[in-house]
Amino acid sequence: MEDKNKTNQHHNHKNDSVEHSNHNKMNSPKNKSNDESSQHKNHDSHDHHDHHQMMIKDFRLRFWISLIFTLPILALSPMVQDLLGFELLLFGETDKYILFGLSTIVFFYGGWPFLKGIVDELKEKQPGMMTLIAVAITVAWGYSTATTFGLEGSSFFWELATLVDIMLLGHWIEMKSVLGASRSLQELVKLMPSEAHLLKNGNTVDVKLDELKEGDQVVVRPGEKIPVDGLITDGQSNVNESMVTGEAKPVKKEKNNKVIGGTINGNGSLTVKVEQVGENAYLNKVITMVRDAQSVKSKTQNLADRIAFWLTIIALSVGFATLATWLLLGKEFSFAMERMATVMVIACPHALGLAVPLVVAISTSISAQRGLLIRNRTAFENSRKITMMVFDKTGTLTKGNFGVTRLGSFMDDFDDNTILKYAGALESKSEHPLAMGIMHKVKEGEIEIPEVNNFNAITGKGIEGEVGSKNIKVVSPGYLKDKKVDIPDSAYKNEAETVVFVLIDDKLAGFIAMSDEIRDESFNAIKTLKENNIKCIMMTGDNEIVAKSVSDELQLDGYFSGLLPDQKLEKIKEFQQKGEFVAMTGDGINDAPALATADVGIAVGSGTDVAAETADIILVNSNPQDITTLVLFGKATYKKMIQNFIWATGYNVVAIPLAAGVLYGAGILISPAMGAVFMSLSTIIVALNAQLLKKRMKVVEED
Repeated sequence: MEDKNKTNQHHNHKNDSVEHSNHNKMNSPKNKSNDESSQHKNHDSHDHHDHHQMMIKDFRLRFWISLIFTLPILALSPMVQDLLGFELLLFGETDKYILFGLSTIVFFYGGWPFLKGIVDELKEKQPGMMTLIAVAITVAWGYSTATTFGLEGSSFFWELATLVDIMLLGHWIEMKSVLGASRSLQELVKLMPSEAHLLKNGNTVDVKLDELKEGDQVVVRPGEKIPVDGLITDGQSNVNESMVTGEAKPVKKEKNNKVIGGTINGNGSLTVKVEQVGENAYLNKVITMVRDAQSVKSKTQNLADRIAFWLTIIALSVGFATLATWLLLGKEFSFAMERMATVMVIACPHALGLAVPLVVAISTSISAQRGLLIRNRTAFENSRKITMMVFDKTGTLTKGNFGVTRLGSFMDDFDDNTILKYAGALESKSEHPLAMGIMHKVKEGEIEIPEVNNFNAITGKGIEGEVGSKNIKVVSPGYLKDKKVDIPDSAYKNEAETVVFVLIDDKLAGFIAMSDEIRDESFNAIKTLKENNIKCIMMTGDNEIVAKSVSDELQLDGYFSGLLPDQKLEKIKEFQQKGEFVAMTGDGINDAPALATADVGIAVGSGTDVAAETADIILVNSNPQDITTLVLFGKATYKKMIQNFIWATGYNVVAIPLAAGVLYGAGILISPAMGAVFMSLSTIIVALNAQLLKKRMKVVEED
């Protein structure tokens, strides 16, 4: 990796001229592929999102249809009739065949996602929730079918139907509460303009991006997005590169400087020679980085699957052991078979299917009300493990706009507003990036600015003009140095500020200091995180001076400056290899690969759609203080999940041995009907316990 200082050359912050950054690194092709593959992948990401929506609809439809079939199944089940003390005979002996028919529809139609899921999980050698459900419903259906057609024993059809219903409901709730993470790639693709103005024989022709070849010349008009990575052959402008470098200040670009596709051209017209298109363009490399990181992340198994894995092993082992033991003890096959089926069906607790989705749905909705949008539930569960919080600077810890932070007058007869009025009068005629910051302050203070005559730019040093009878100049420190004017110390606070000076009739009248302001909430957020033993690190594309200043002011544990997106990603990986559980907070496209790679990616809501779509969690209010709430919410949610798992599986500890017939000698044998009662109780307890999370969240907020 190149020296980071090459990536973003230092700005001279004591001078208001902005030097250009060197982006050679971005244009070195990493992996040669063609445009078609890029378009194909973008198309895939769109398909993936549609697929997610279709799955939600599919689960919903299967749930409602299965539920309709479940009502007659319950009414016709002898076990339910015994339990509730009623008898329902429709067609006498034929009822059991109707029951078999209805249950078979629920088994194959409602149970299809789980039957398909067991195949996928076993292929991946990761048996989890799908395997556990599929085993239970298959045993219930197989055994009940055998009893319908002659085997001695009770049928489990009602068990099968309710299990399928609850599992479909659980999956539907869960999928609805977690948004699809695939939209990030579509948002990245949107950043690139679809057309470019190709220069042909002195005229411009609008062409599609994929028609451009290396060496073509394109024209970029003021305010447009630059369509390609390339070299400026004519013109000069200030380009907003914050989406790539994260630097708030626009960068001056002129002939022979490189530009990046997707960045925004400022006030000048540029002619750019095309250097990289398609897969080799910088933005497409970022898309590839995000895609790779997301595919790695999606493989993490969540808590429910890990518990389901062990329950599957226990259910199968105890089930077959029960069958073998009773056969060896000389019991008839139908008795041994009933014990085995009871064990396997009981081992799949309905409550487990609801334990997580209910907690997730509740914590997701509560968090959303508090301005935290959870998009990846595994990452949210894992927020309790965070040991290091990595922040992007611009727009996350700072406000992300280059504005006036301080101003002052050196003359008794002029107040601060007069300094701003005269500076604003001149800057209203200027297109310099600093002018925008000053004009914003003028508007904010509702200051009326007077007319300017004889406006003139002092090359590289500032601007001047006549306001009424006075000669006004707004100049850089360099101008004052040349004129040997002493600058009072009060003008400088730290090196991260850019300071300009106002001269009235060649006398030093005042100063205006500008920088990217630190958010007030950042101080509290860092303090709370450190109290929770979480290291706070900053990574920024901005230069060393600015980075150090922000880091010192916030008392961070460390910082890295001048980093490009791929370098941020590498740093995250380095920390992860050292055993840190890393959360990354950012707001721009330059943070997207790092957000996708971090264990928990947190996007600031005021940032780009790309950052939001790549992250696991979005802070709607762009308030760093919400990050501390997130960590505490994560801990509370995880605790509630564990409690639910204990309730959901606790009854198994009692029910499985009894169902297997451990106390058969003492005359205690759990009937399938009693197993059902236990199971219903654990489901009700889990549902009520999940509701208590709302109270816990209030306590967290008050703390």
